[in-house]
Amino acid sequence: MSTAVKADRDSLVERYRNNRARSQALFDMLADEAYYSRPIALRHPIVFYEGHLPGFSFNTLVKRGLGLPGIDARLETLFARGIDPHESHASEAARDVSIRDQWPARTEVRDFAREADRQVIAALESGDIERPGHPLLHDAEAAHCILEHEVMHQETLLYMWHRLPFADKRRPEGYVPITGRTPPVQSWITVPAGSVTLGMARGQGPFAWDNELPSHQQHVPTFQVQHHNVTNIDFMAFVDAGGYRDERWWRPEDWQWIRGEQMEHPAFWERDQDRYWWWRGMFDRIALPAAWPVYVSHAEATAYAAWQDARLMTEAEFQRAAYGDPTGNERTYPWGEQTPSTAHGVFDFNSWDPQPAGSHPAGASAWGIHDLVGNGWEWTSSVFAPFPGFSAMASYPEYSADFFDGEHYVMKGASPATAIALIRPSFRNWFRPRYPYVYASFRCAREA
Repeated sequence: MSTAVKADRDSLVERYRNNRARSQALFDMLADEAYYSRPIALRHPIVFYEGHLPGFSFNTLVKRGLGLPGIDARLETLFARGIDPHESHASEAARDVSIRDQWPARTEVRDFAREADRQVIAALESGDIERPGHPLLHDAEAAHCILEHEVMHQETLLYMWHRLPFADKRRPEGYVPITGRTPPVQSWITVPAGSVTLGMARGQGPFAWDNELPSHQQHVPTFQVQHHNVTNIDFMAFVDAGGYRDERWWRPEDWQWIRGEQMEHPAFWERDQDRYWWWRGMFDRIALPAAWPVYVSHAEATAYAAWQDARLMTEAEFQRAAYGDPTGNERTYPWGEQTPSTAHGVFDFNSWDPQPAGSHPAGASAWGIHDLVGNGWEWTSSVFAPFPGFSAMASYPEYSADFFDGEHYVMKGASPATAIALIRPSFRNWFRPRYPYVYASFRCAREA
């Protein structure tokens, strides 16, 4: 084995072990009573995810990639894939396999996970995981796929944990959310016209999801965008103005959802009997932090923008605002080429909750726009769709293709729970427009 190959294997094993340790720590945060609960009706109960993360890794790399025997066919099937139902099916989803006795005991889940981990690590250490021309193993695709899959699901776990009762979670010692700062003054920044690169060229990096491939250029006309994310205090003006009761600002399907769910404010806000506003934090109710970015669904972001006689950025405009440069070059990160750190933004699990908008000036883009990466994904107005030349990846063929349905919108950037490995210009996230639980922010844009 060459030194280079060994170093790569060592890195893969280290990343896998770190991923599994972080996932385990997240499950260990919960009280035993929460294990079979379903904090979000549109997702599986918590038990599913403790089996799904190692199960997906085993199924993808060991069973399908290397062609080795399975561990337990029933559990491999049960934990194979999550769900993404339409919001109108929430009550149906809540009834589906949600009863405790329809799921295995936790000891059985953990025994399965241990054996899956053992075999995955053995494969990463010494298995034939890189075979030129092999559908799953070319450039070690399956190995990289399982690593990024787990860190993406860790964010899913956290926003699920956010919906659990506080008594079901163990608060980390010493954690204090950063609140109380004065909200930044909002202003408009003009981003000049220019060309942007969307996606990544094949072979450009060690790994890319199929929806990132291939790269292509797109011209972006001059536009204006807000200096900061819309904050809670900004959004409060929309709520106080009766925005949730005024059909003018909402697309028909969004208005139907708002009325059907009787929504009057963002899902992360709560109001007590004294009509006082709170933020539903991870571990406590917090007096609504005025300076934090508001977390809302795409439907709510679009309605607010319409109320402001504005709109959301397109995916290409986000790319120009975040990675563009007055010289015509494109940056690796909004701030330049420096390795991402806590000075640049709120990401990579360095906070359980958001932080005040604009509090990481070192992370500003070339145009002086703050928090484009970190503190919350950013909704765009672009429907999630394949780039020209798209082909589904062999290791996870349904990853993107199942969602090219016109019902999902692209999100860019990163949230507090987004791993550094995913902070690359080409990475695309997506959700349905009426999904209110994700750590998603936004800012308004308009024609110049």
